[in-house]
Amino acid sequence: MNPAALTLVLSLSLPAAAGGDPAPVTVRDAAEFRAALGAAKPGTRINVAPGVYEGGFTFVNLRGTEHHSIVISAADAVNPPVFRGGASGIQLSDPEYVQLQDLVFEQQTGNGLNIDDGGSMESPALHVVLLRITVRDVGPKGNCDGIKLSGADNFVLEGCTVERWGEGGSAIDMVGCRRGILRKCVFRNPADVACASGVQAKGGSRDIEIQRCRFDNAGSRAVNIGGSTGLEYFRPPISTWTEPRFEATDIFVEGNTFLGSDTPVAFVGADQAVVRFNTIYLPKRWAMRILQETREENFVPCRAGEFSDNLVVFRSDSWSEGGVNCGPGTEPKSFRFERNVWSCIDDLPRTRAAVRLPAQEIGGVYGVDPLFKDASKGDLTLQSGSPAAMAGADAFKD
Repeated sequence: MNPAALTLVLSLSLPAAAGGDPAPVTVRDAAEFRAALGAAKPGTRINVAPGVYEGGFTFVNLRGTEHHSIVISAADAVNPPVFRGGASGIQLSDPEYVQLQDLVFEQQTGNGLNIDDGGSMESPALHVVLLRITVRDVGPKGNCDGIKLSGADNFVLEGCTVERWGEGGSAIDMVGCRRGILRKCVFRNPADVACASGVQAKGGSRDIEIQRCRFDNAGSRAVNIGGSTGLEYFRPPISTWTEPRFEATDIFVEGNTFLGSDTPVAFVGADQAVVRFNTIYLPKRWAMRILQETREENFVPCRAGEFSDNLVVFRSDSWSEGGVNCGPGTEPKSFRFERNVWSCIDDLPRTRAAVRLPAQEIGGVYGVDPLFKDASKGDLTLQSGSPAAMAGADAFKD
């Protein structure tokens, strides 16, 4: 993990300071919850009692301070409250220094949880922390996201779980987001249910770390680095850019485990993204894609990505184009491939012939059995003495 990201995680994961804070408030129904948020000030802690709360809450300008965050938490983390229904369970517009933890959102018709800048792109949503949030059964039709982040800056999602989101949406959708961490989260969708993507960062997103997460059949593109964004939705506004334009840059995908999906990772209009030390198991078509979907003037071609130290295990009958799909308008030869371990699990001797990369790999290893502990049950950790021990999620060091 890069030092700046580590500093961010440590600073944003600290609990709110207790000195001088208001006494905690416990709420037991929707009216009490709405009243408590309406009266919240820096340092307020709202403990939400177990039960079902009808979704559809919207709060604007909910603002703590650096040392006195506003915290919304389950009163009992073992029996968390459930926010059910509504277009969104909770929408926070223009928040600052707000932490949500141990809450469940389900059956929303739009997005499970929505964090945004209120459309005022000069004032992003700042310093939002989501800890152990569960979102499930959103949509299921249309572009419905588990967690939607628009114009968020300096944020952390840790230990969150998103299951069964909208068929056209993402488990986590980031538009114009900067300096964020997603770590130790789980994204899970049924293998026979189609959906677009697991985690997506687009619309000018940059400096995002996706680390130590688990992706089980998390959409056609489990991680979409970039994408296709209407020009009016970019943050900051496209008209203010003096640098070359991009959908996403400086996105780090590290130490994650991927099972299934058409492709675990897609670079889409992305500049200088890094995918390293991930375990990729049985993708349905490719190990990665290199695409260009936004083609307006002054946008960089998808370029200069890094794919290194990954463990990729595939079957020959679920493997297309040598494992890498390169679309028009991209610069695939600018990508770096280094020290990946490749295994065609149903025909190990043919692994090298089955992998065709757009640029020469340095130090790649081909055709070894990684010796998973129990892949049939989803345990993709490696046995002692594995010939793939130098790559994949097990080898990632914080």
